[in-house]
Amino acid sequence: MIESDFWVVFAMLIYFVVVVVIGFVYARRSNSSSEEYFLGGRGLGPWLTALSAEASDMSGWLLMGLPGVAYFTGASDAMWTAIGLVIGTYLNWKFVAKRLRKYSEKAGNAITVPDFFSNRFHDKKHILMTIAAVIILLFFTIYTASCFVTVGKLFATLFGWDYAAMMVIGAIIVFLYTFMGGYLSVCTTDLVQGTLMFCALVTIFVGSVTAAGGVENTVAFLQSIPGFLSATQIATPVLDEGGAQVMIDGLPQFGDANTYGIITIVSGLAWGLGYFGMPQVLIRFMSIRHSDEIKKSRLIAMIWLVVSMSAAVCIGLIGRAYLPDAFATQAAAESVFIVLAQILLPSFFCGLVVSGIFAAAMSSSSSYLLISGSAVATNIFKGLIKRDATDRQVMIVARVTLTCILVLGCFLAMDQNSSIFNIVSYAWAGFGASFGPLMLCSLYWRRTTLPGAIAGMLTGAATVIIWNNFIAPLGGWFAVYELLPGFVLALLVIIVVSKLTPEPSKEVTDDFDTYMELDV
Repeated sequence: MIESDFWVVFAMLIYFVVVVVIGFVYARRSNSSSEEYFLGGRGLGPWLTALSAEASDMSGWLLMGLPGVAYFTGASDAMWTAIGLVIGTYLNWKFVAKRLRKYSEKAGNAITVPDFFSNRFHDKKHILMTIAAVIILLFFTIYTASCFVTVGKLFATLFGWDYAAMMVIGAIIVFLYTFMGGYLSVCTTDLVQGTLMFCALVTIFVGSVTAAGGVENTVAFLQSIPGFLSATQIATPVLDEGGAQVMIDGLPQFGDANTYGIITIVSGLAWGLGYFGMPQVLIRFMSIRHSDEIKKSRLIAMIWLVVSMSAAVCIGLIGRAYLPDAFATQAAAESVFIVLAQILLPSFFCGLVVSGIFAAAMSSSSSYLLISGSAVATNIFKGLIKRDATDRQVMIVARVTLTCILVLGCFLAMDQNSSIFNIVSYAWAGFGASFGPLMLCSLYWRRTTLPGAIAGMLTGAATVIIWNNFIAPLGGWFAVYELLPGFVLALLVIIVVSKLTPEPSKEVTDDFDTYMELDV
């Protein structure tokens, strides 16, 4: 190993040791009960809640997927997606966080999202809980695979090591500290990882502007590419028969810009709707120490998100000016952050900064694994199969589930050419459409019924799958991001079915009428 590689690896090893130690530190407390393991005993402070929510949400997509899109086709796609996510984040913190914190405790002290839905509607047969748990398993397995792709690409790009081997090793590291430490270890490492991600993005953004010759030179180069900096056009790389961008004399070739029309703008903004149904974010709202601390958490989260997303998009754009011919496909362009870190930073600091990518992947995949484990252990095993299961049995089942998802996630992530952005967008739509409309109705509409909830959740999930695979390829208005039609149809179905079925029982409406009075 050359000396520079040694220092990069050394810095990353320091980071790995820190997060594994955190897992050991919290292992004893987390294993004291299932509520501690899955929800941290509802004891998280505002900083831990905010950075854990954002770090687990953004994943390696923020440091690789988003810059890769900006590098390959310009500002519009990445920018509108980022704007949609910022708006959605704010609205979620503003309108969901406080109510869910209160209602989840009122609803049988729910410790998972499926728990909350089931208890909210007094679903004694656990139909809603089971459907929600299956949806979580489906889409979080896909999500977990995207994080493992991130890890594999990171090490393959940095050192030229085998993608598959590095992906599996990274996945095992994530698995170990999630397996041992539970929710508290995940959230505490999220605090470390969120801070590291933020610093890494800002550092590479500032360094890349300087290396590219300053703002004026960078903007001048990018403006020479048709539509690259436009909000209403999208750059169109000229591709060869193999799908790689054509390069002539070291310069990437572009055709005339395509119009970035209202459909694609709406699709970008629609990403924000997904937040209302993201289990990894909603569970943070449920675990905060006191509902009065949510306002402070919201401010911290929004500052982190706006700065981090702006830096990520700009890194992709500046990377095109500084490394114009380095990446011939969008999947390859998702490594632009890594390559810039290698070029701009001394080896040891490069290792610390690129640990931000591993941090992001670890943060998100650990949350996905933990929530999936809780869905199977708490909602299916204890909720349906063995209702008198002990905490120890529940945690054993959860850890067996973690192992199964680890193996399946690694299998799905074996393709090195997978696009992180595309994988995440599909799973994001699935959760947003399945859980988002129901979460809003659960918190705000007293008349929502159990049949309406079940029908809406199934409609959202089915619409995303059908729209993505069969309707979107038709083009035109049908090419809109599947989250939007899935969300709208699910909301309509909840309303219509709830109106057509008997009103909720007095027990359900009494809970709804009094949950906002609860404060702990």
